[in-house]
Amino acid sequence: MEFGMFHQFPALPGRSEKEAFEEGFAQVDAAERWGLDTMWLAELHFDPRRSVLSAPLSIASAIAARTKRIKIGIAVQVLPLCHPLRIAEEAATVDHISGGRLIFGVGRSGLPRTYEDYGVSYAESRDRFIEVLEIVERAWSQPSFSYEGKYYCFKNITIAPKPLQEPFPPIRIAAASPDTYPAVGERGLPIFINARYGSFSEFAPEIRAYRDAYKAAGHGGEGRVYLRVPAYLAETEDRARSEPKESLMHFYREQAQRLRDSLSRAGTRAIEGRAERLKRIENLTYEEALTGQVLVGTPEAVAARLRSLQEELGIDGILAELNCGGLIRHQQVMTALRLLCEEVMPQFH
Repeated sequence: MEFGMFHQFPALPGRSEKEAFEEGFAQVDAAERWGLDTMWLAELHFDPRRSVLSAPLSIASAIAARTKRIKIGIAVQVLPLCHPLRIAEEAATVDHISGGRLIFGVGRSGLPRTYEDYGVSYAESRDRFIEVLEIVERAWSQPSFSYEGKYYCFKNITIAPKPLQEPFPPIRIAAASPDTYPAVGERGLPIFINARYGSFSEFAPEIRAYRDAYKAAGHGGEGRVYLRVPAYLAETEDRARSEPKESLMHFYREQAQRLRDSLSRAGTRAIEGRAERLKRIENLTYEEALTGQVLVGTPEAVAARLRSLQEELGIDGILAELNCGGLIRHQQVMTALRLLCEEVMPQFH
């Protein structure tokens, strides 16, 4: 099983952006030191109370320069907001700087407000995503290429550098809406699933649809599934439950507000299930949250939960969101990270 930490470089109440970056990089350095497999970087815009991580490839480059071993993942690059040639060049550059440690995670994001602020229609996000991904893959894998699509048209383009990894860095796609799962399976790419509320068992039909489509398309092996999940570890069960409470509940309140906002904006389709998700979290209690899609407890409890998820869903790895909500103190995040690396990971490697 692959173990990663999902990082938003959270904004810190009462502290400077400089301190936010310093604490984020301190956690990255610790992850390298303690043997974590992958550091995953979010992409978030125009929300200064939430995050300072608006440029994940820039942060990835900095991590590449200060580490030697840990893989660096993007979770996720919001492709419809990118110029495909620019993002192909920048990601390939990070792949070289890191010595071939980049994992290129991509998605559409669920925040219509960001699309509006960038002047891009959210209703176009699916088609733009497909087009940008196709262009990036061609730019990386072909000596030169031409492309004619709905949004972009290029003739005889050659990018430099090409990625260090051949034919290009591993690509993983975030799956959210039900129709995304078989579509990604048909492509033969691994998927991220964003776990936050409800029960883990709810993912079983979608994962089955993904792997059925993967097999039907003739891809070798079995499609790989990675779970992004709120997580927290402490030496005792009481501490594991009490220390992240404020931050987790802050996250659910903020998530409810984002869902309300997205439902009021053009281009957000009901089929994406936002209204249903909003109903589920509006009155969510902390006890209900702890019984849902989170990994919270002692190392022993978290390891046991992971083993059951491996058996039930066949997951291949996690992106542990160790500071979900962004309010957990730095030293507590460091302790949770150390326990994950030193006491949980060895049971699966």
